[in-house]
Amino acid sequence: MENVGEQVVCLIAYHLLFAMFVWSYWKTIFTLPMNPSKEFHLSYAEKELLEREPRGEAHQEVLRRAAKDLPIYTRTMSGAIRYCDRCQLIKPDRCHHCSVCDKCILKMDHHCPWVNNCVGFSNYKFFLLFLAYSLLYCLFIAATDLQYFIKFWTNGLPDTQAKFHIMFLFFAAAMFSVSLSSLFGYHCWLVSKNKSTLEAFRSPVFRHGTDKNGFSLGFSKNMRQVFGDEKKYWLLPIFSSLGDGCSFPTCLVNQDPEQASTPAGLNSTSKNPENHQFPAKPLRESQSHLLTDSQSWTESSTNPGKGKAGMSNPALTMENET
Repeated sequence: MENVGEQVVCLIAYHLLFAMFVWSYWKTIFTLPMNPSKEFHLSYAEKELLEREPRGEAHQEVLRRAAKDLPIYTRTMSGAIRYCDRCQLIKPDRCHHCSVCDKCILKMDHHCPWVNNCVGFSNYKFFLLFLAYSLLYCLFIAATDLQYFIKFWTNGLPDTQAKFHIMFLFFAAAMFSVSLSSLFGYHCWLVSKNKSTLEAFRSPVFRHGTDKNGFSLGFSKNMRQVFGDEKKYWLLPIFSSLGDGCSFPTCLVNQDPEQASTPAGLNSTSKNPENHQFPAKPLRESQSHLLTDSQSWTESSTNPGKGKAGMSNPALTMENET
């Protein structure tokens, strides 16, 4: 490059993309995955009771009693409470046990060998930014190297060993760009649908049955759940995701007609697709800004008894009644 202005622009763009790529990659690697809080762990007495009870209905009854005040709405394929024998805890929604890390990870997406870490609630935003900046970095290198790559084939470069470096650099950047664009596009689709990789392959099971869109709140809210409300932090690898990773708002489409009624203030007969139905309020409503607008959880002013312990989860209430 002979133009000084072009040189300055390319140097600034290159180092900016490189810095953001390294920063997001570092955060993805060294951010520890979040594990379920203590309230999801069984007490010593409950563990002893589980050990004495054989697998079956009695075993599930112990888990139902332990989970009656917890904000869990997903079940196993057989409709049982999701319990981890290795960690001895009741799994929160979207939590899975990683066989590599040997522990339960909140909102686990997958275990990534490229970052030697589990991608989950604590670092999913960093992982997305890592994919985005690495893609932009490779595209920038391929674009700036293209003219010299063309000259290589038209014998427009000096006959030195450096021209083979140019060819290799272009091929490497182009191939990584193709693979990264596919992976980044797939995860953008997952964010738009509020799904994890595991949920894309196996839809979550609720009390009313399997629902592949059970956690989807609409494109805007799905984006905010990962990136947060403050747009100034969206492009920075700074944690800004909403919630605590243990409880998530749900959109119960195809709701079980025998399910307990929705909280007061929500019109269950409304046909407006924007009026999502939600189950009862989770334990940490104050930590999720998604629940503070017009489609938020609502307290029933006519029936104060619904806020009592043991009644916070309609799915579990229904199970106890049956």
